Amino acid sequence: MTTTPKVTKYRIRRDSLAAGSPSSVSAAPASKPAVAPVQAPRATTPPPGPGSSGRVSRNGVRNAASALAGDLAQSRAEAAGAPSTASAARAEFERRPESLFEEHDDGFGNQRFAQAAKGDGDTVLGPKELTVDEEIAKIRAEGLTGRQLRLARRMAQKHGIQATSDFEAVRLLRQKGIDPLDRSNILSMVKGDAEDDANLPATTGGRTLARIDGKGADPNVQLPQTVKGGKLPSTELMNEDTRARDIMNIQRDIARRRRRKIGLLITRLAFFVFLPTLAAAYYYYVMATPMYATKTEFVIQKADGLGGAGMSSLFSGTQLATNQDSVTVQSYLQSRDAMLRLDADQGFKAQFQQDFIDPLQRLDPDASNERAYKLYKRNVKIGYDPSEGVVKMEVVAPEPEESKNFSEALISYAEEQVDQLTSRLREDQMKGARESYADAERKVFDAQSKVLTLQEQVGIIDPVSESSLVMSQVSAFETQLQQKRLELGQLQDNTRPNAARVAGVQGDIARLETLISNLRSQLTQRTSDTASLASVTGDLRIAEAELQTRQLLLSQAAQQMETARIEANKQVRYLEMGVRPVAPDEPTYPRSFENTLVAFLIFSGIYLMLSLTASILREQVSS
Repeated sequence: MTTTPKVTKYRIRRDSLAAGSPSSVSAAPASKPAVAPVQAPRATTPPPGPGSSGRVSRNGVRNAASALAGDLAQSRAEAAGAPSTASAARAEFERRPESLFEEHDDGFGNQRFAQAAKGDGDTVLGPKELTVDEEIAKIRAEGLTGRQLRLARRMAQKHGIQATSDFEAVRLLRQKGIDPLDRSNILSMVKGDAEDDANLPATTGGRTLARIDGKGADPNVQLPQTVKGGKLPSTELMNEDTRARDIMNIQRDIARRRRRKIGLLITRLAFFVFLPTLAAAYYYYVMATPMYATKTEFVIQKADGLGGAGMSSLFSGTQLATNQDSVTVQSYLQSRDAMLRLDADQGFKAQFQQDFIDPLQRLDPDASNERAYKLYKRNVKIGYDPSEGVVKMEVVAPEPEESKNFSEALISYAEEQVDQLTSRLREDQMKGARESYADAERKVFDAQSKVLTLQEQVGIIDPVSESSLVMSQVSAFETQLQQKRLELGQLQDNTRPNAARVAGVQGDIARLETLISNLRSQLTQRTSDTASLASVTGDLRIAEAELQTRQLLLSQAAQQMETARIEANKQVRYLEMGVRPVAPDEPTYPRSFENTLVAFLIFSGIYLMLSLTASILREQVSS
């Protein structure tokens, strides 16, 4: 029995023919040519038999060609009869107006065509709905690029959407709920470029053929499909021996992998941890030169003041008062200056350049000061405890006596540094007090000299006493003058006074008045030889007042100098030894076990960090 082979079916789209037909243009002048789907005849194609090879026979090609020619002739006849159909419909509407609201079957069932919908002028739009032209104008206003429009056209072709322009493709895609600008949609379309090229509609002689099978087939065309045969499970069953053998092989493979991993782990640990630790242990136990450490503790104290007030007295006698000094001494003992002084006084470099010292601790004969300073910081360790105020020092040397000598020398340097910390402050305080006292003393001497000069010039030791003496004489003569005036008045009261007695009394009165005036002139009037007592008294009083002022300033300067001396004594710092340096009789370093354990922990940590880093990088690269 011979069957017709299966042929890929296409349906004809008469878009190009309708566009080129003059009858169709006259029938629909205001709309674009509509695409009318044509159903392929289902009954004419028998189902493929099992022996079909997929090749197209001559009869099948001839039948397809005749069907295409018949469809084309029918479409031309329909286009030619379009005017008569329109006139008949108009006459029917005039005869029966209610026929406008009747539903008519167009012969396509539930199928809807976008191109045919464009020419429908009877569609009533809602208040918020837009026409096709308005939607396309709105899409044009979005300013889409050429690349985006091309992607939209390709996406419309992929989804089987027929569009007359790129903007029409965007509108139809959005109506179907597909965003042509979405990145995921674009990537999914680009990912299947090869398949999309194969699924594009084929065109032949101006006719567009729709695919009816495979990816991108038109769902409107329904033809018998080929059913793929399912894959059945194998009939071969695994017996107990085979299963046990496979399990044994898997266990052996797992054990072999585990042994290989353990061996690699042990190799890595031996190379990165055990060998370096063994080398460190060999150095500390065999090669390292024994070193002797001398420990010393001292504290810096401040002189207690006899009195004080304010906040400064709250911290006097505590370690907060000498905290800064202790830190300064610690910094000085760890400085290059202390190292150079120790090398000049005790030969620090020469002690560490001896031949019996191991190479790691030995100092080269031509070593620079920087190398020596690094060795000095490693062997001279100084710490300060702020809570107790104690400075702890440990000096390491290859010989015990040298270690003790180094400690004593550094302590002497610390004492000098402590004394120098406050020496300038004490000198400045005492210097100012001494200068003030010397100036006050000099001015007192000048005031005394001035008083002495005035006394020598006037010949009066005490002008106040001289003035008092003159005034007492004037008072006595005034008394006598009053008595003489009374006596004269008594004599003149007689009718016949004694002329001799009256003349004598009048003479006495005149002489007393002359004497009183002379005495008064001595107090206020200046003579050619001497000054008046008033001027002499004024000068002497000014000089004596200046002398008293200078003496008061001198006493204040003396008090200030004493206060400065007391404050300077308060600034004195003392270095008190808590633990004196004693030469050890056994080596202090190296601590072999502790150092070996620390080396093991360090190498283990390094290996662990490297392993974690390598595993993380491997995981990142593999992912």
